Amino acid sequence: MKFLADMGISMATVQALRAAGYESSHLHEENLQRLADEEILEKARREERIVLTCDLDFGDLLAASGAGLPSVILFRLSNYTPEYLNPRLFQVLAECEPVLNEGAIVIVQDSRYRVRRLPIIR
Repeated sequence: MKFLADMGISMATVQALRAAGYESSHLHEENLQRLADEEILEKARREERIVLTCDLDFGDLLAASGAGLPSVILFRLSNYTPEYLNPRLFQVLAECEPVLNEGAIVIVQDSRYRVRRLPIIR
């Protein structure tokens, strides 16, 4: 799995993913901090990356587009520090790898996570 971290995600989370052997990049590293959400999704799709974000717009954009990829991990936590977020992220990765590879939005909360397979059909 490869990851693309949105601006709300700490660089320490990207570094933790790298230390665990995952190919990961942050928009800030590529000087793309002003990239529109639609362009972030297209970049992730093109590069076969999973988007890490705290921005609800990504789920809405994927639902509206009917796209099957890229997968998005959306954090809705009470604490966004890497010390709190990273263990939740690694738990989700361990439990959701197959569905993330196929296309999904995983909404990560403090005590649970929810999976919506892509494409979202209304």
